[in-house]
Amino acid sequence: MGYEKGMNQKNLLFKPPSWVAQSFIYQIFPDRFRKSGCVSDQRDLVLKDWGTDPMKQGFHGGDLYGVIESLDQIQKLGVTCIYLTPVFSSAANHRYHTYDYMKVDPILGGNEALHQLIETLHSRGMRIILDGVFNHCGRGFWAFHHVLENAENSPYKDWFQIQKWPLKPYPTNGEECGYSCWWNDPALPKFNHMHAPVRDYLISIACYWIEQGIDGWRLDVADEVPMVFWAEFRRRIKAINSEAWIVGEIWSDARKWLQGQHFDGVMNYRLGWSSISWASNNQLRAEYKNPLYPLKTINSEDFIEVLETTYSWYSSEVNKSQLNLLDSHDVPRALHSLKGDSKALKLALFLLFAQPGAPCIYYGTEIGLDGGAEPECREAFPWDKKCSLDLCEFIASLAELRINFPELSEIPLQWKVFSTDGLIACSSHQSPKEYEEIILIFNRSRRKWLAVPGYLNKPYFLLGSFAAKGKGLAPQSAVLFRSKILFPGGGQGYALAGT
Repeated sequence: MGYEKGMNQKNLLFKPPSWVAQSFIYQIFPDRFRKSGCVSDQRDLVLKDWGTDPMKQGFHGGDLYGVIESLDQIQKLGVTCIYLTPVFSSAANHRYHTYDYMKVDPILGGNEALHQLIETLHSRGMRIILDGVFNHCGRGFWAFHHVLENAENSPYKDWFQIQKWPLKPYPTNGEECGYSCWWNDPALPKFNHMHAPVRDYLISIACYWIEQGIDGWRLDVADEVPMVFWAEFRRRIKAINSEAWIVGEIWSDARKWLQGQHFDGVMNYRLGWSSISWASNNQLRAEYKNPLYPLKTINSEDFIEVLETTYSWYSSEVNKSQLNLLDSHDVPRALHSLKGDSKALKLALFLLFAQPGAPCIYYGTEIGLDGGAEPECREAFPWDKKCSLDLCEFIASLAELRINFPELSEIPLQWKVFSTDGLIACSSHQSPKEYEEIILIFNRSRRKWLAVPGYLNKPYFLLGSFAAKGKGLAPQSAVLFRSKILFPGGGQGYALAGT
C-alpha cells in the first residue's frame, strides 16, 4: 500500500496539467495595459501620460483593476488564461527588479487587487499564471539591502554570490560591483541557490501564491538557475496543486528541463520566429538581431524542418503543454517584424493556433500594436483611440476553431511543402464508425493564386479568399477542409483516396 501511494505521488509529478492543451493565453504587461483610476496609492504620484513613449524608466500607471475591467473584451477573444509579467513590488516599470515578493506593487493595486483578479477570473472559468523572477532580485530587496548596510557582518551575505568587498551597487565606469548579477547589471544581484535558506525562501514564495489561487508560474531566465532548485520547486508546487502549470523561459532546445522533473513546458519561441519568418515571404525587418529568435528568410522546407525538429525533441505530453507565442515583451511585435503586413500576421496567427500546445498572444495584437524592440514593444494600450487594425473577430474565430477541432491542440499535423509558397498539413482519425480528416492549406504569396485539388471544394474555415473549381486559394490566404465519412452499420472503414 505504501509503495503504491509512493508511485502515485511520483507519477503525479510527471503529469502535465490537463487544462493547458485546450487553453488560449493572453499576455499582459500590467503597467501599459489599462489604468482604472481606482488605485488610491496612485493619486499623489507623478506618472507618465498614458500612451507616451514606452521608456525604460517611468510608470504609466496601468493596474490590476484595469485588467478586471477589460475581462469582457479579453474573454470575447476566446481567451481562457491570463499571463501577467511580474506584479510584485519593484523600482522598474517591468518589475523584474523585485524588492518584495510578498507584496503586489501598490501602483498596481496591491495584494487586494490581485486577489480580486484571481477571484474574478475563476468565477468566469478562466485561469491566471504569474511571472516568477527567482534568478535575481532588485537592489532594494530586503536581504540584499541588509548586506549593503552590514557587509561581511550581515547574516544574509551567503544569500548572494559575493566576490569581493566592499560592494558597489552603483559602480562607476570600470568599477566592479563585487557580486554576481544578471547580465552584469548591478541592479539585479543573483541569488545563491546552493544556499538552503535561499531555496526555502524562494520556493515558499512560489507556494504561497499557488495557495492564494494562481494557476501556475512562468519562470524567468529559468536556464540560469540550477536544475536541482527547479526539481525541488516542482515537487513542492505540485504537492499543493498537481494541476499548476510550470513554464520555463527557455528559448531553444529545452530537452533536459522537460523530462518530467522540472517544467511542464517552455516558451516556444522557435514556433514564433519560424511562423513569422515563413509568413513574411522575405519581407521582414532586418534590424533586430537575436540568435535565439532569428527572424530571417526561410522557405517552406525550412519551416517544416523547424516544426518537426522541435516536436521530435519532446514527448506528446510536453508538446501539449508548451506556451506557443509569436512575440512578447522581450522581442519586437510580430506586426512590426512583418512591416505592418496584417495579412501576413493573420497567416502567422493561424499557424500558431494550428499547433499542439497553448497559443498565447501579446496584449494589443488584436488591435494592431506594432512596437519594435524592447522597450518599444511595451507601448500602452490605446483604449481611448480608434484601433488601426481590428483582429478581434479573426482571433476569436481561431479560438473557436481549436474548440471544434481538438486534434489541433493534441498532436502535430503532418506538414508538407505545397508549391514554392504553399504549405499543406493534415490529420486523420478513424474509428469503427467513421473516418475523419482535416486538411489545412496556406498560401503566403502576395501575387499568385495556389491551385487546390478539385475534391476540396467546401472550406470549413477560410482566411482570405478561395474559389472552388477555379483559381483555388488566393494570395496570403489559408483554408481548412474537413472530410468525414460515416460507415453504415459501423462496418470496416477505409481511407479517402487522394486526401
